[in-house]
Amino acid sequence: MEKTLIIIKPDAVNRGLVGEVIDRFERKGIKIIAMKMEHLSDAKLEEHYSHLAGKPFFPSIKKFMQSAPSILMVLEGRKVVDVVRKLAGVTEGTEANPGTIRGDFSLSIQNTIIHASDSTEAAKKEIARFFSKAELHDYDKVDTEMIYSESEKE
Repeated sequence: MEKTLIIIKPDAVNRGLVGEVIDRFERKGIKIIAMKMEHLSDAKLEEHYSHLAGKPFFPSIKKFMQSAPSILMVLEGRKVVDVVRKLAGVTEGTEANPGTIRGDFSLSIQNTIIHASDSTEAAKKEIARFFSKAELHDYDKVDTEMIYSESEKE
């Protein structure tokens, strides 16, 4: 099964939306295999946002991301990167469709409630950046039989 990284950002933590965000993944049938709360360091943010580090707005992103702790999660499921991206909605909150996480809770291009890996390759790098192998849990989710057909479980 595919894995992806999710960061529930400080705006969601401060607005009391963490449970709502997690609930959307759980209701979809996605398996949570790791989760923790962390104040993100300069080093981790600079690595994670290295593609933006030279931009004039990067200090604002860093300040926002350090304004409160974030919830870091690894999710697992069939085509989970694409599924989670669809659940999250487009990055610009004012353009995200109603029914998506950003469409329902964001009006911003920066304060977007959630980060979701944009590819399986990015997910592998991002998961390794924020989680050790020992923090990833392998277990049998009891509702798997109801979520996937026999051929989709691999």
